[in-house]
Amino acid sequence: MTDTARARKLADRIRVVVAETLQRRIKDPRLGYVTITDTRVTGDLREATVFYTVFGSEEERTASAAALESAKGVLRSEVGRQTGVRFTPSLTFVADAIPENARTIEDLLAKARAIDEDVRKTATDAAYAGEADPYRKPSEDDEIDDDEDEQGDKA
Repeated sequence: MTDTARARKLADRIRVVVAETLQRRIKDPRLGYVTITDTRVTGDLREATVFYTVFGSEEERTASAAALESAKGVLRSEVGRQTGVRFTPSLTFVADAIPENARTIEDLLAKARAIDEDVRKTATDAAYAGEADPYRKPSEDDEIDDDEDEQGDKA
């Protein structure tokens, strides 16, 4: 039976250890501005997936991915040393899709704002198809006729 609380705690600890080790010990020039966003550990605590983002161009992303792959052994040994688990999980680095998703959402929101602006401009320049007040109201002639009918009925 797997203990998900233990897996979550280990994942959080691995995220912190990897981030600190990247900041302090790994001096690879290919490593760009890397941010560890999330870590997930399997239920048997044998494999850990580390999600990361890289600030920069596509070349910097590929170079950082290569640097992380080459530093995997150092990072795994540091994780084993600092966590104290019986079996140190193997690390897999996956580029996180959060920035791309956020960029897509921002593009969609900008498109929606532009469409809303067009609708607003069309609405301000629009004229009524019929009268300004589409509801029927009794005309003045009808009111006069009603007054005469009432007076005629009383007499």
